[in-house]
Amino acid sequence: MRQNDDMEQPNLELIATDPDISHGQPTIAGTRITVSVVLDCLAAGMTTGQILAEYPSLSEAGIRAAAAYGAALAREELVPLPPSA
Repeated sequence: MRQNDDMEQPNLELIATDPDISHGQPTIAGTRITVSVVLDCLAAGMTTGQILAEYPSLSEAGIRAAAAYGAALAREELVPLPPSA
């Protein structure tokens, strides 16, 4: 597996923020679909095809950009998790 530094950032320019759209939450550029909605879909096990069927204004590149944005955020801040049993 390649190091994160070697990985290309797939289309992060497809992520936009605008205080007048979705209260400034990051969205897929050109849509009102938030990154969190795309990440929720992926976390729920939806395939790219299922997400595109549900949100036809998205593109595969937009879905990849949302995943890359989420990964970048995960590298920046530790999210507290409950202790393992």
